[in-house]
Amino acid sequence: MMAFASDIQRPTLMLDETRARRNIWQMADKAAASGVRFRPHFKTHQSAGVGEWFREAGVEAITVSSVDMARYFARNGWSDVTIAFPVNIRQAHALNELAGQIHLNLLVESVDAVTALVPKQRYEADAWLKIDTGYGRTGIRWDDHDTLLQVARAVAQADSLRLTGLLTHAGHTYGAGSPKRIVEIYRESAFRLGRARDALADEGWRVLLSVGDTPGCSIVPRFESVDEVRPGNFVFYDLAQHSFGACNEDEIALVVACPVVAKHRSRSQLVIYGGAVHLSKESIPGDDGRPIYGRIALPAERGWSRMYSGSTVASLSQEHGIVQAEKELFDRVQVGDLLMVVPVHSCLTANLLGRFLTLDGEVIDMARF
Repeated sequence: MMAFASDIQRPTLMLDETRARRNIWQMADKAAASGVRFRPHFKTHQSAGVGEWFREAGVEAITVSSVDMARYFARNGWSDVTIAFPVNIRQAHALNELAGQIHLNLLVESVDAVTALVPKQRYEADAWLKIDTGYGRTGIRWDDHDTLLQVARAVAQADSLRLTGLLTHAGHTYGAGSPKRIVEIYRESAFRLGRARDALADEGWRVLLSVGDTPGCSIVPRFESVDEVRPGNFVFYDLAQHSFGACNEDEIALVVACPVVAKHRSRSQLVIYGGAVHLSKESIPGDDGRPIYGRIALPAERGWSRMYSGSTVASLSQEHGIVQAEKELFDRVQVGDLLMVVPVHSCLTANLLGRFLTLDGEVIDMARF
């Protein structure tokens, strides 16, 4: 067991730096081999320290999900930033300030947003039109060429905005059900972005195409028909990505070390200090259809063991986690021991816990907004 494990008293985010760095390089190498720009999403780790690992892999441009996150990374030397969230007009002053400091990329999807933003922008920014290629969350439908052209014209007429590209997040890969279907969605999204680009090309505009979901970017062998990829979760992966086939177990770089506070032999359950405020309430369905909120490993000399296939976090309340344990695990674990919970969604779990503890005992802070 790690020498410092005895010092862990509360739910603690454990980070395997070797695995995370390997994940970064694998994605960077795939992007380079595909001839596309690698603009990773930093919302997963939200850490200047982890961000430096990306620089070492040659990354120069990044994606974030909020104005505050853009400010944080700008202060830490990142000068080419996409805020992959539709512009919030109430933050127009902050957006203008950022555009005066860095190369800022903004998402717009309506004429209303453009006309409200432009009078408040003194500094130029690149504008990407948010396109819905099938996810259904937000964006201009890929085949709604009338709206697409209207928004493009509004951007083109604005002195403070440069019409740069079309951007999508194919989040429906998360419910695809199989690696084959994930690849189909990736290719379908790239094709649909291409059709939207063709509509703009007919009017004389030349734009770039950007995609960015971890399942698609992890499973496709090569990035085709796009100019930029923006995956984020791949840096750590998690139980959900493993269930999709987007990663193998040895690529999961993050677990939550949780103290065992009780054992209930009659129902083969372990109670851990680690609840919804630590793990989130994201779940995936188990073999019996019931929700799983995490899987269990044990501390090891260098990190954690393989996952126990028959032991899961079966329920969560605010601070409690209930682990349904197979007999071997139940008999092996005592009150006061640590369980390593592989989270369903590493982005949310990291955001909740706010700092990492590496396997070498180094604390890496995340931004706090």
